[in-house]
Amino acid sequence: MKCFFAVFAAICFAAPVLAQTPAAGPASSPKPAQHQPGVTAPEASRPQDAKSPASEKVDPAKDAAIRHLMEITQTSKLGDSIATYLKGQVHDGVSHAIGPEKVDAFMGTFNQRFAATAPEASVTEAMVPIYAKAFTMEDIQGLIQFYESPLGQRVVKTLPEVVQQSQATGVQIEQTSALKVLREMTEEYPELKQVLPPESGQGEPGSHGAPQAAPKPSPSAPPK
Repeated sequence: MKCFFAVFAAICFAAPVLAQTPAAGPASSPKPAQHQPGVTAPEASRPQDAKSPASEKVDPAKDAAIRHLMEITQTSKLGDSIATYLKGQVHDGVSHAIGPEKVDAFMGTFNQRFAATAPEASVTEAMVPIYAKAFTMEDIQGLIQFYESPLGQRVVKTLPEVVQQSQATGVQIEQTSALKVLREMTEEYPELKQVLPPESGQGEPGSHGAPQAAPKPSPSAPPK
């Protein structure tokens, strides 16, 4: 029974999560993983080791070029966007735990301590060596030349929305197909009827519709 519900929940939550994933830049930055207590963190979310890109020193000239590229492609804003997203998640979570009357005071303290513990600039600092390992100096200069052009600036401004709409459309198509298959399988697995949402125009008692996701920020990031 839990397995069926997990499958359905994954389908329902896929659309809002993927639809709001920002467009990837020259160094693709996935949506921050939501680590659950008691669950082993994936390798990518663990502290960088001595051999990781983030621990390598970057030539000053290349460092400056990378930071310029990140500035004109708005990738330098990623730290701010991630922080805003996480603060929203914390706000939504604690409001149910401590009550709405205490949320403002709690968030004031949390935001202050969070900013001191994880400065937004630290994300940019961590990304510079990743760019440096992925691209040569010639690559960086070529990317700067493109993104400083009228077409490059247009891409920076418009492609994130194009990708977001494309993802949302694709997820909606796949979600509809998955639900159709699951409904067809209710003859073999009657338990599915208890967790599937009602079909359009129906209001089956005990059904659960697709949950609505809280709004998340859509950080602007450059295309590949």
